[in-house]
Amino acid sequence: MGIDDLMNQGKQFLDQNKDKIAETLKSEQAEGVSDKALDAAAEFVKKVAPDSVDQHVDGVRDNIDKHIGNQ
Repeated sequence: MGIDDLMNQGKQFLDQNKDKIAETLKSEQAEGVSDKALDAAAEFVKKVAPDSVDQHVDGVRDNIDKHIGNQ
């Protein structure tokens, strides 16, 4: 099985499960997991990047959060 076969299987899986995937991404559980992951990533970037980008990092984090979970 080559990479093309794996890609095709992945595409088929996504096509067959679009509704379930969308429902899962908007769930309460996804909200909690995504909040923890986004908070950790934002804090890491703030630690290694100059303070001048903190607001931009928070904005990106909030924008991503709007698309995952239910809040």
